[in-house]
Amino acid sequence: MVEADYLVVGAGLFGAVFAREAARAGKKVLILEKRAHIAGNIYTKEIAGIEVHQYGAHIFHTKNQAVWRYVNQFADFLPFINSPIANYYGKLYPLPFNMHTFHALWGVTSPEEAKVIIQAETAPYRVKKPTNLEEQALSMVGPEIYQKLIKGYTKKQWGKEPNELPSFIIKRIPLRWTFDNNYFNDPFQGIPKAGYTNMVARLLNHPNITVQTNTDFLSKKANYLSQFKKIIYTGMIDEFFDYEFGALEYRSLRFETKVLQQADFQGNAVINYTDQETPFTRIIEHKHFAKKESSQTVITKEYPEPWDRTKEPFYPINDKRNQARYKKYAEKARALPQVHFGGRLGSYQYLDMDQVIYQALILAKHELHFLQETSLEVADKR
Repeated sequence: MVEADYLVVGAGLFGAVFAREAARAGKKVLILEKRAHIAGNIYTKEIAGIEVHQYGAHIFHTKNQAVWRYVNQFADFLPFINSPIANYYGKLYPLPFNMHTFHALWGVTSPEEAKVIIQAETAPYRVKKPTNLEEQALSMVGPEIYQKLIKGYTKKQWGKEPNELPSFIIKRIPLRWTFDNNYFNDPFQGIPKAGYTNMVARLLNHPNITVQTNTDFLSKKANYLSQFKKIIYTGMIDEFFDYEFGALEYRSLRFETKVLQQADFQGNAVINYTDQETPFTRIIEHKHFAKKESSQTVITKEYPEPWDRTKEPFYPINDKRNQARYKKYAEKARALPQVHFGGRLGSYQYLDMDQVIYQALILAKHELHFLQETSLEVADKR
């Protein structure tokens, strides 16, 4: 077995960033990856000359200039603005909710007209503090937008009725009074020109880093714990502890990818299908991320599924019951100073890529007590 100062479990974004910083600080790092490839869920693969996001669309976006500068050390980014479209029984509505959406719904042409309708639609639902996703959505946009563009998609995505989900999930969706289809408010946005896998490979390209794929840490957990004094674990925290307090809930995804012999399928990178009858939530057309011209195209249909222990976990279900269970695991983790848990699965959080990077850099700063001069300074507060 390779000798190392740090054992990192998982070659996704959190593990790769921490490994890079530890390597820069002169530490030897061994990374174990259960899958056959690096990059975790941001893994991309070239198919028919097009970089395909194998585990769903990933658009890098951030407000944190230091994080943006950091990732640009390892990738050349193409400018990309995420402007998804909602398809509701064949009618198309621009997202996020903005003046284009309101015009498609009601024919309004001014913010004043749209605000009058939204105020009237939401008035009956603003009498109390929202306690679930449905109440939050109705208080934000009213019943028509909720029924057409939120309810069906949400039910498919999470496998639960919207009134069973926490309210904070819907707060991620912006509401704008301008003709602006930019889904994110962040000033820094883009897609790595050579794909995310290439970006992670460059992060891991350091003489102090050794990567072993097709290696399951948990199958020999006791051996690894006895050999390594410092372990960074990015897998499921409940699985690490053998589901002692019961399994945390996740949502999984199934992807159906096809190469089509046509130049363009849908004219946009992402189209969401918001009715309940369509079994998939969205279709991704990958060539539009890079605005690539070619005679073929690659599309992926995304099907949310219930998670079980045979499937990949993608989204933690952060309701009260699961949070209470997670706290028990977090307490157990704190009693194990040899192991640091991080990333979406290790911290049981819905994190964007920039947040994952930021958390990995902060852990590196605290764990290593300094960052090399070649690294970027990252503030303790965003």
